Amino acid sequence: MASLAATKTYGTIGARQKEIGGQSIEPTQDLTTSNYLRGALYGLSAVCIWAAFIVVSRLGVRTSLTPWDVAAIRFAVAGVLLSPYLLRRGLALDGLGWTGFAAIVIGCGAPMVLLVNAGLLFAPASHGGALFPGVMPLMVAILAAVILKEAFTLQKIGGLILIVLGAMGIVWASSGTIGTRQNIGHLLFLGAGLAWAGYTVAMRRARLDGLHAAAISAGASLVLYLPVYATVARTSLLNAPLFDAALQAVVQGILTAVVALLLYGRMVGILGATGGAAFVALTPAMTALLAIPVLGEWPSTIDWIAITLISLGVYLVSGGPLPTRQACAKIVQRLRCA
Repeated sequence: MASLAATKTYGTIGARQKEIGGQSIEPTQDLTTSNYLRGALYGLSAVCIWAAFIVVSRLGVRTSLTPWDVAAIRFAVAGVLLSPYLLRRGLALDGLGWTGFAAIVIGCGAPMVLLVNAGLLFAPASHGGALFPGVMPLMVAILAAVILKEAFTLQKIGGLILIVLGAMGIVWASSGTIGTRQNIGHLLFLGAGLAWAGYTVAMRRARLDGLHAAAISAGASLVLYLPVYATVARTSLLNAPLFDAALQAVVQGILTAVVALLLYGRMVGILGATGGAAFVALTPAMTALLAIPVLGEWPSTIDWIAITLISLGVYLVSGGPLPTRQACAKIVQRLRCA
């Protein structure tokens, strides 16, 4: 990869940058190497948090909590934290419309979280990491091409193929089979990925910053989901250990529902809907690494190969600079001299 000082542009992905609410929601016309690295830093930070979200969710549903408990903790904390911001900024219906508003609430609110958490009842965290964020960039690319008219270049197509192959490899290496209870989890993970893809495109189309989108989804889930949960579950959460609830509150309610979405919004603003979303496909790698100390799950050789394929696919889809002919010629010449 080129150095931070490099200024050569390597792609045009959208209109000139515009600031709304203190965040960049349109990519620069010429994506420089420094801008790409800045977007990549936001993306990698968000990926680490999302990996923790999957692993900690799996840990919670395996111990003292239910999927409904985990979702309730997340939106009780995030909804309260973001309510002042939501009251100040509003629901953004003028930009989103009711369809976009629904996409934000479904793709980033209680429905998406419940799909992931319920899927973790049937399939392990490695499957969730592969099929939720791993395949999601493909769904975003399709939606972005149809709705936002983002072009399918050969580089993007090649990267998406690598991502899909890597995700399939992780599921295969994790003994995912056809006709078992695990397939219920697989379908739930794919449904969550489709919901998240709709959220990404809606946020991009409405030029909505990440914090505002997080506030809308958290506020709507607090108002719509928590009363239903309180009526059905009643006191089940009160019986859980305090540490388990506190861990979910920090990871789910603060890091995942607020910080990661803020980082994700900035990343999408720099790299575009498809390119930015591609970074989330690195979550399987981070999930596999985090699952070693937390869940005692060690990736196999095939897992690591699949993770490498996904990483390469992410780099291509996100618009990572490719070496020019001159650079390749210099490398070959240096190798010959050596």
